[in-house]
Amino acid sequence: MEELRSLLPGQWMDTFWLGLQILLILVAAFVLQRIIARGLSRLGQRYPLPPELLVPVRGGLRWLIMGSALLFVLERLGVSATVLWTALSGFVAVAAVAFFAIWSVLSNLLCAVLIFTVGPFRIGDVVELVDTLDKPGVKGRVIAINLLFTTLLEMPEAGGALVQVPNSQFFQKSVRRWRGAEVQSPQQESPAEAD
Repeated sequence: MEELRSLLPGQWMDTFWLGLQILLILVAAFVLQRIIARGLSRLGQRYPLPPELLVPVRGGLRWLIMGSALLFVLERLGVSATVLWTALSGFVAVAAVAFFAIWSVLSNLLCAVLIFTVGPFRIGDVVELVDTLDKPGVKGRVIAINLLFTTLLEMPEAGGALVQVPNSQFFQKSVRRWRGAEVQSPQQESPAEAD
């Protein structure tokens, strides 16, 4: 060991030891993560645990171990844990406020994707959002569906106005639906029915 110290200047030796400590931290974290992953796999084979449970647990533990290793590496490099905690908590607070601020937009976007994929109604259908059973809600023919709103043309007896309903409302309230050909407005009645 003394021979190694005599060959390398003091500053190089400190850098060498720091690099070795960082390498040992990363190798220990990798080995620990592999041991835990194998243990979870064996646990899943021994007991009838569903993979839907094991996959998120394995992923969460992997992130926890690698995050801890990163904190240990940063601590070895001289970064204070207090500074890291302050920065992390500030970032989380800003992210929470931003997420809360755009929650309604994100909700409408997700509901638009669900409307397009699940297809609870389509353009041309007549839909009614029911507030309560004794109080009718918005009712109209669907004329457009975009990422934030579904545009309804109110029935002529209700005034025939265009109403934009946020997509999330279709998943928060009860919806009555009539397929496009099932409902005719009074203006669409045939002459024989008018007599």
